[in-house]
Amino acid sequence: MNHEAILGRLCALSGPSGFEERVSEAAAELLRPLTDEVYATRLGSVVGVRRCGRDNASRLLLDAHLDEIGLIVIGHEEGFLRFAPLGGVDPRMLPDREVVLLTDPPVHGVVACLPPHVQTADDMDKSLPIKDLYIDVGLSPEEAERRIPIGTPATYRGGCAPLGEDLLCGKALDDRAGFAVLLDVLERLKDTPLDVDLYVLGSTQEETHSTGAITAAYEIAPRMCVAVDVTHGDSPDASKHETFQLGGGPVIGVGPNCAASMSGRMKAVAKQIELPVQIEVMSGSSGTNAWPVQVSREGVATAVLSIPERYMHTPLEVVSRQDLEDTARLLAAFVCAIKEGT
Repeated sequence: MNHEAILGRLCALSGPSGFEERVSEAAAELLRPLTDEVYATRLGSVVGVRRCGRDNASRLLLDAHLDEIGLIVIGHEEGFLRFAPLGGVDPRMLPDREVVLLTDPPVHGVVACLPPHVQTADDMDKSLPIKDLYIDVGLSPEEAERRIPIGTPATYRGGCAPLGEDLLCGKALDDRAGFAVLLDVLERLKDTPLDVDLYVLGSTQEETHSTGAITAAYEIAPRMCVAVDVTHGDSPDASKHETFQLGGGPVIGVGPNCAASMSGRMKAVAKQIELPVQIEVMSGSSGTNAWPVQVSREGVATAVLSIPERYMHTPLEVVSRQDLEDTARLLAAFVCAIKEGT
């Protein structure tokens, strides 16, 4: 699969938590040629179903969230917009940042900032809180209020592009990189008989409360789930004990949010296909949709499979092409290894 092309399409779309319609429509279109059925949940998550052909087969859910962090307009002041975060927005990333406001048609804006010439030494060494920042849309006060009402969401402006030969960078790779991997898995399994009904979920609202995955899992009632998300990638200024090497292979979660039967099987499959993997110990919540899905209904055996990513929750996140390929390869082999009754 051409991950760059898929991510170029998905990452160019704006879909902050609670406002994922454009991304969900694109995800549904991408799922249709690869599945037997595609439908949307009441909260806007997208589900693709690949049936194995056997009645009452066990259900395996593969999840990756479609939403991204963003902003929402909470007021107007002399033509400028006051805003609040949607999800874990880092205020250090905001000054002078281009944003897209999801009006019809969209409006481009820039987060206002003071140039260094008029800042004090103290100003230059501190980060402004979001409550003290404004978006400049270049409109009169009257026009700004008319075209951009309170409650309008916004995202960083951007898409996805190559970074050197081996990497991709862009906004919302958390977690559209994960969804691209799920599409790749479906493509790899297109002509392969399965022993379970496979449900692929592009979930909404993960960055705020995982509500898209919570409700979809309740409706699907899977026996097993693999949450595919990103984890922290290596960089010179990051802890070597808390990050994972880009290009070093997919990261398998181990801990109370990860059923030992699932993570153990994942490691065994990786060894069988001679694929290098990295291990992340998760002593509590994984910070992914696996946490709430695990306790859906009477309980779901879950696994967490992560893609190393640099600069998470910033306007330009970075992943490795090889990690995307290897994550899809491992997950496809894992799905094939699950047999009814095991």
